[in-house]
Amino acid sequence: MELIKQNSQIQIIKSLLVIFLGSVLLAISAKIKIPFYPVPMTMQTFVVLFLGISFGYKIALATVSLYLIEGILGLPVFSNSPERGVGLAYFTGPTMGYLIGFLTACFLASYIKISDNYLIIITKLILSVSSIYILGILWLGTLIGWDKPIFELGVAPFLLAEIFKISLLTILTKKILKFRKFI
Repeated sequence: MELIKQNSQIQIIKSLLVIFLGSVLLAISAKIKIPFYPVPMTMQTFVVLFLGISFGYKIALATVSLYLIEGILGLPVFSNSPERGVGLAYFTGPTMGYLIGFLTACFLASYIKISDNYLIIITKLILSVSSIYILGILWLGTLIGWDKPIFELGVAPFLLAEIFKISLLTILTKKILKFRKFI
């Protein structure tokens, strides 16, 4: 009985460490801007999907939630913070829908299985990323008005970068899932 209790405590500590390190990785991915056309690319969506694939939905949701809480509390973890503000004011700005979409994306990405073929994997990744952009433009339209070119402002500039990230993840997914057994 003592051995079972000790193993559960070790698993909890391991999970908490993974959640914390995942939130740090997500914060770093928000700050690194890779020159890309037509806008610089961050690797946030890549990391969000990676978290879902590699750790499953429970750890991924906890990790993204911790990241969002850190940002809401004022830590400069979001992309373009502290330059464009921090905390709740930044969170409720134009990017709030996208940030909340991170939760749905990591959840959906967690349903990718090692038995899925590459067509299924890319389809699931496209659906996962689409949830970020759907929630993002819904919030953006609500915030700035539906008479504005919402798709051209909130989706189109990022499509090429997302295709690149989804392609890269599709290639890596089976290797990531093999690693998942050890976590």
